[in-house]
Amino acid sequence: KDSTDVILTAVKDFQDYLYTSMNISAMITSKADAESGAAVKIRIKNQGENLGDADAYMGSSITVSENGVEIVAFDERGAAQALYYLEDMMCLNHAPFIARGEIRKKPAFSPRMVHSGYRLDEYPDEYLARIAHEGMDAIAIFTWDVNKGHLGFVDFNDIIDRAAKYGIDVYSYSFFIGGPHPDEEGAYEYYDSWFGRLFRECPGFKGVSFVGEVMEFKSKDPHVSKFRCRDKMTDDLPEGKPHPGWYPCEDLPKWLAIVEKVIHKERPDADIIMWSYNWGYQPEDARIRLINNLPEGIIVQATFEQFDNRKCGDVVTAVADYSLSYVGPSPYFVSEAIAAKRRGIKFYAMSQAAGLTWDFGVIPYLPMPYQWMKRYEKMLEAKRDWNLLGGMENHHHGFYPSIISKFAKHAFLEPFEPMEDILDKLFAGEYGEENLEKVKEGFKLWSDAMPYYPATKGDFEAASRIGPAYPFTLFNHIKPRADEKAFFGNAVVGLDYANGRFAPNAICSPPRENFVSMRMGPESRSLEKMISLWDEGIEVFESIENKNDKLLSVLNLGKFIACYLRTILNAKRWYVLKCKLYAEEEREALLKIVDDMEALLLKEKANAEAALPCVDYDSRLGWEPTMEYLGDREHIEWKIRQLGYVLEKEIVKLKKSIELE
Repeated sequence: KDSTDVILTAVKDFQDYLYTSMNISAMITSKADAESGAAVKIRIKNQGENLGDADAYMGSSITVSENGVEIVAFDERGAAQALYYLEDMMCLNHAPFIARGEIRKKPAFSPRMVHSGYRLDEYPDEYLARIAHEGMDAIAIFTWDVNKGHLGFVDFNDIIDRAAKYGIDVYSYSFFIGGPHPDEEGAYEYYDSWFGRLFRECPGFKGVSFVGEVMEFKSKDPHVSKFRCRDKMTDDLPEGKPHPGWYPCEDLPKWLAIVEKVIHKERPDADIIMWSYNWGYQPEDARIRLINNLPEGIIVQATFEQFDNRKCGDVVTAVADYSLSYVGPSPYFVSEAIAAKRRGIKFYAMSQAAGLTWDFGVIPYLPMPYQWMKRYEKMLEAKRDWNLLGGMENHHHGFYPSIISKFAKHAFLEPFEPMEDILDKLFAGEYGEENLEKVKEGFKLWSDAMPYYPATKGDFEAASRIGPAYPFTLFNHIKPRADEKAFFGNAVVGLDYANGRFAPNAICSPPRENFVSMRMGPESRSLEKMISLWDEGIEVFESIENKNDKLLSVLNLGKFIACYLRTILNAKRWYVLKCKLYAEEEREALLKIVDDMEALLLKEKANAEAALPCVDYDSRLGWEPTMEYLGDREHIEWKIRQLGYVLEKEIVKLKKSIELE
């Protein structure tokens, strides 16, 4: 009778599930005993009652007997998750049957925070329900000001209230501009007018997350530039120092102390998260010194795999953000985890565990479950060794429900099940038990391919962002198309602070200084190996005779990623040919280079054309919800026309100029 909104929302969802998916009509009642038939009884544990392994936040005990199902939950969120767990089991069984016995579950991590993959800072009820079903308990909103996100007005309190019904907390991902130094007169009042006001007007926010490149203030640390990233330099020559947001400034603890004070004045239990994303390459002693000097109550968050170096053939490449090619954890992550544990402060990870990274910018999820398994295992090790509590599980690209997010949900439930067993159950339930062995073979080939992916900054800020829609430029440096036009030359990229949003295709441009010629050969050979394994996986999935809709969708995604990989490889080869073109002096050798360039453009044109049926089949392909990275039919066709321009105008003109020399 005293059920909360969280429980009632989950109960109504379960009733709808039974009716829609299992053809069962169920009645909701608050009576102590069901009048007839099987029943699902739900209650919160009594004071003094112990649920054993499940006696913790979001935990529950599910007992299945001849009399029906009894759920005893630690809290309201545990009751909701128990119902969602029953739905999962019936989905896998393809019938309204649950094996008799007792099931006790609780989450290994909290928060499990995601951004919207529906549309930037938009969270419809149906989408919130899906997030809750996947075991996640937190979402983030980009906040530029009270009720202002990247796209303009956002009703923060409405999202907070609606998310609460699904047992989901809401965090501010702060884009408030860092202001005066904390020692300056009026600093407290300034930050109170920002962060204090946010929590006064939106008291339901669970906490706030800061990242260096956004919150950079006017630091006095001698290691950093006197100019912030957004400031106009008064001298044309760089100082050779990082901007304040890219270094663990010695006065950052002072800044955080003021911010913590103004926030905790409004909500004493608010989480304040400091994410060290921007200074992972800085000296370890400086990073650890910052952690040692943080105010009490600040939560440290580190990116799981970033800032490590890997061998790729004969060269060393740095792992860019964020990639599944490298499982992690990186030495940077480990050093910060150890320091946080020694200090006794809470520690979070940016893990991308929800299923997507920047490896491929315009797809919904990475279908490499066995590679994800390795990361999940390392995350659980980090929990055991360094008390990793939770954190962010994706970023700008947003959360999309998939076989991977389902896997993460069950992999992160205690008591733990063997992850191989979880995958077997999911594969049989999703794709058909008769197809289990071939599905496992195909996914293993794709997972084995992922470590060959050269996750470099040069790729991530170029072809990896938009795949087959990425242009190949020769003389005109054309940026990828966004909105109604292509951007030329010095178009605005990155953050548009004046308008509180991202510029179109931010961080996506023709490769220049990020590419180094000596890397191209080893990285290209590594990509060739990856493509070979990937194509083998496609062949395995294609060989399955009776494909259901979910198998057809996975196969389509795999084919689109194959086109993606070929674009990335061709972009490297194109770069090498351009370098040779500018350096070669002999006419015959020059003409041979131009012929090779022409052949490569034709090859890439065919590859882009092969991607068109993939994006037609699935409208989620070729789209990203934050920064206007687009690779759908319209933008791939634009790229094909752009290749035509290079072939028909620039290549022809180049040949004539060489022959006339």
